[in-house]
Amino acid sequence: MFGKKKDARSESGITLIATNCEFVGDVHFSDQLLVNGIVKGNIYAQPGSKAVVTVSEKGRVRGDIRVPNVIVNGKVFGDIQSDKHVELAAKAEVKGNVYYNLIEMVMGSAVDGNLVHLKDGKKPAETESREAHTEPESRKVSPPVTAVKSKTA
Repeated sequence: MFGKKKDARSESGITLIATNCEFVGDVHFSDQLLVNGIVKGNIYAQPGSKAVVTVSEKGRVRGDIRVPNVIVNGKVFGDIQSDKHVELAAKAEVKGNVYYNLIEMVMGSAVDGNLVHLKDGKKPAETESREAHTEPESRKVSPPVTAVKSKTA
């Protein structure tokens, strides 16, 4: 009566994991995910999409994040892999590796792991082979950190 009905899948929306909520299991989403509570599991979105996950200051994630756009101001205990953009805000704490195409780190953010630059959204072969063959902690060599230069500076 009022026009064409839209397919429910074509509408965008925000999924909220509230402060008083603990989610156990993997999360698969397509638009926006806001984590104010706790996620005990991995977070996935389609590579190359416009999906964004935001971990707020009170948010906690115990698992890997594989999302094109990632914003962290809380704590992540696991690896982050983003083929587009990672933003680590002032209170971000990451205990794991960060695989990124573009990265922003604000003063105060912390990463206890490696920063690995991705080319074309894929892990370098050197890193993949190192993950397949685990070495004793004393023999591991950290990959070089690639600096991101600002175009305005």
